[in-house]
Amino acid sequence: MSLGQALATAMSGLRANQAALALVSSNVANAETPGYVRKSLNQIATTTADYGSSVRINGVNRELDQFVQTQLRTEMSGAAYADVRSQFLANLQSVYGNPDSTGTLESALNGLTTAVQALSTSPDSQSARIAVVNAAQALAQQLNATSQGIQSLRSSAESGIGNAVTTANNAMAQIASINNQLINGKQTDASIASLLDQRDQYITQLSQLMDIRVVTNDNNQASVFTNSGVQLVGVEAAQLSFNAQGTVTPNTLWNADPTKSNLGSITINFPHGGSMDLVSTGSIRSGTIAAYLELRDNTLVQAQAQIDQLAASMSSALSDKTTTGTQLPPGPPDGYDLDLSGLQTGNVVHVTYKDNITGVTHNLSIVRVDDPSVLPLANSATVDPNDEVLGIDFSGGMASVVSQLNAALGPSTGLQFSNPAGSTLRVLDDGAVNRVDINAGSVTTTMLPAGLTNGAVQLSLFTDGGSAYTGAITASGSQQTGLAARISVNNALIADPSRLTIYSTSPATAAGDSTRANFILTQLTSASLYYGPQTGIGTSASPYKGTLLNYTQQFLSAQGNAADAAKQLADGQDVVLNTLQNKMNATSGVNIDDEMAHLLSLQNAYSANARVMAAVKDMYTALLQSV
Repeated sequence: MSLGQALATAMSGLRANQAALALVSSNVANAETPGYVRKSLNQIATTTADYGSSVRINGVNRELDQFVQTQLRTEMSGAAYADVRSQFLANLQSVYGNPDSTGTLESALNGLTTAVQALSTSPDSQSARIAVVNAAQALAQQLNATSQGIQSLRSSAESGIGNAVTTANNAMAQIASINNQLINGKQTDASIASLLDQRDQYITQLSQLMDIRVVTNDNNQASVFTNSGVQLVGVEAAQLSFNAQGTVTPNTLWNADPTKSNLGSITINFPHGGSMDLVSTGSIRSGTIAAYLELRDNTLVQAQAQIDQLAASMSSALSDKTTTGTQLPPGPPDGYDLDLSGLQTGNVVHVTYKDNITGVTHNLSIVRVDDPSVLPLANSATVDPNDEVLGIDFSGGMASVVSQLNAALGPSTGLQFSNPAGSTLRVLDDGAVNRVDINAGSVTTTMLPAGLTNGAVQLSLFTDGGSAYTGAITASGSQQTGLAARISVNNALIADPSRLTIYSTSPATAAGDSTRANFILTQLTSASLYYGPQTGIGTSASPYKGTLLNYTQQFLSAQGNAADAAKQLADGQDVVLNTLQNKMNATSGVNIDDEMAHLLSLQNAYSANARVMAAVKDMYTALLQSV
C-alpha cells in the first residue's frame, strides 16, 4: 500500500469517526426527547487500490424495531379507549354518590319510604304529611341532579370528540407534509432520519385517537388507514369534520339517519372529493374517539334510561288505576264494556282472549296514540314481554277508534268492537262461531295532578314538570325519555299535603283513614313491576321484575361493576402498554452508558487514525529529507 493510500484510508476513518461522534452527541442530547429514535452510522468498506480498504459513510440508521412499534400503536389505541371509559365511569359513580352515604338515589328512595311509613301510622299528622312531601321533593331533586350529572358527562364526551377531531386533523396534515418532504426518501442522512422521527410521533398521536394501520412504500412515504380500510393520509391528508350540536340533553340522541340525529357525527372529506360518515359506518373502533362515541351514544344513554325508568315506574305505580270492564250478560256473543272516558295518550286498554283454534291465550294491549306518525307501535311499547301491542290513533274520536280496531283485529282474530254510547268501547267475541273467547278486559288510566280527591286512592304524587306522566309516545319520542330530569312533586300536594290521606271530599274521607298512605307504601315497597330492556337490566324476552328498591339497587350495582371492570381493563391495558414501551425503549431508545462506551471506542479509533496520519507524515518527511 502506498503512503497516499494509507493517508486516504486514515482520513476516511477520521471522517467516519467525526460523523459517528456527532451522532453519539445527538443521541445523548435527545435521550429524554419523546419519540426520538437512537441513530447509528451506516458504514461500508470500500477497496483502496490494490491493497487494503477504506471506510465510506452510507447514511444514518434508525435503530427501530418496526414490529414492536406496530404492536405499541395498537396497544396505545386500546389503552386510550380503556382509559377514557374508566375515567368516565368513575365520574359516573361520583354522580351516583357513595352507597354508604346520604345524597344518593337509594337513600332518597328509602327516605321517602320511611316518611310514608310514619304517615301510614299517623295519617292525621300534619308534620308526617309535610315530611312525605319533603322526602318526595328530595327524591325528585336527586333524580334531577343525577340526570344533570349524566348529561354533563355526555356533553364532556361530545366536547372530547370535537377536540380529538381537531388533533387528528393536525396530525394527518403533518404526516402528509412530511411525506412530501420525503419525496427523495431513499436518502438516509440525519435530516431524513429526523423527519421520520417527527412523522412517527404524529402517527403515534393519531393511533391514540383511533385504530390505524400504516403502510410504508419504497420512497419512505407512509399511508395511514383505519383498521376498517378508510385511508386517512397519503401524500395528501383527508379532513375530518365534526358538527357539534351544542347543549346535550336526554332527548338529544345520535341517529344514523341525519334527519333524525341531533348529536354531532364525524365525516371524513377525501382530498379529491367525496365524503363518508365514520360513525354510522363504524369505521372507528378503538382509541379515544371510539370511547367518546360509545359513552355519548350508548353507555351514558343507558345510564339515563335507568333513572328515567325509575322515575317512570315510580310515577305510574302511584298514579295508574286499572279498572276492570263491565262483563256483558252471557251470550253468545260474550264480551266487555270498557269505559275510556279517563283514557289519555299513552294509557292502555287490556283485552285477554283465547284463540280456540291454536289454544293460545293472547294479552292484547291497545295503546292510545294521539300522534299517528308514530304508528304502528312495536311490542316494546310496553314492558310486559307477553303483551301484543296495538297503537290506535284516538285523534279522530270513538268512531275512528272502532273502525281502526275492527280493521286491525276483526279479520285476524274474530274480535268485534263497537261504541254503544259515549266513550264506552264494547269488545265481543265471534259468538256462535266460537273461534275466539274473551277472558278479560280492563282499562288503565292515569290520575291527573288536580284529581287528588276523586275517590281513588291512586294519586299523581310525581308529575312530568307539572303534567301527568302517562307514558305517551309522540314523534319526538317517548315521554319516559328524560323524565328523571323533569320529574317534580305535584304542586297541589305541596300546597295541601292533607291530600296525601284525604282522597275523597264527597263523601269525605274519614279522619284517621290510612288507605291512601297504605297504598303509597305498598306501591313503593312491595309492588312488583317490569322494567324495560333499554336499561340494560334484563332482556326483551325476560325483562327484570321487582320492587322499586330492588331495581334501584340492581342498576346501581350493575354500574358499579361496570366501573370496576373498566378500571381493571384500563389497568391491564396500561401494563401491556408499559411493557411494550419498555421493549421499544430497549431497542430504540438511548442508553447513556452504551453511548458513553461507544464514545470511548470512537475516541480510540479517532486517535488511532490520527496516529496513522502522523506516521505517514513522518515517513513523507523522512523521504523528502533523504532526497
